[in-house]
Amino acid sequence: MGLEIVDDIRKDYVHDLIGSGKRVDGRGFREYREISVERDVIKRAEGSARVKIGNTDVLVGIKLEPGEPFPDAPDEGVIITNAEFVPLASPEFESGPPDENSVQLARVVDRGIRGSEAIDLEKLCIEEGEKVWIVFIDIHILDNDGNLVDAAALGAIASLMNIRIPNERYDLTGENTLPMRDTPVAVTTVEIEGNILVDPNFNEENAATSRLTVISNADGTISAMQKSGSGGLKEEEIVEMVEIGIEKAGEIREKFL
Repeated sequence: MGLEIVDDIRKDYVHDLIGSGKRVDGRGFREYREISVERDVIKRAEGSARVKIGNTDVLVGIKLEPGEPFPDAPDEGVIITNAEFVPLASPEFESGPPDENSVQLARVVDRGIRGSEAIDLEKLCIEEGEKVWIVFIDIHILDNDGNLVDAAALGAIASLMNIRIPNERYDLTGENTLPMRDTPVAVTTVEIEGNILVDPNFNEENAATSRLTVISNADGTISAMQKSGSGGLKEEEIVEMVEIGIEKAGEIREKFL
């Protein structure tokens, strides 16, 4: 039996199950898998966190280095976000340079941090126009069972909040923590058989044609959104997905940040 046929059978099974009001793992449609956040897991990084959502496993590390500011923002620090998809984490991943999926993941996480203004970038300025602190956010996928965005975004914020800066090396604000102003949280939903599902696993992601990630701040303000998939969404579905995203983000923030 070919891989495409097996994939189609799995998609049909997911659609039939959800159409009957159930999910493969027994969760409710608006229920996350178990989430765990472990901080300070990379000793040589300024900040780090390992996030697990079900079997999805993501490691995020933060490094700070001095460098030149962007010409259009001479008094602001710089954020550079990268994602690495290790082939061992999923049969879907291949060796070589970053592909479209890893680039998109990094962009969504980066946009959520920037859009929320989670970091006070002006306080990362060392010498205007000459030297600022560059924040490198490196995302490593250890195991992919769906919903990488939520895990990576949560890992990035947990890592940033966990940063401890030796003042003798990086004297940013007279303190030994990164100047954080907000805690954006990403929540991803998919539409299958007219139902909205939170935290899709690998098979549900493959079966869905529309996916929406909503990243919101602590006050419920939306800092970023990302629509993916070939299918369209009705206006009422988008409204429902946004409401769910903000609600679930508040629950995750309260428990893990």
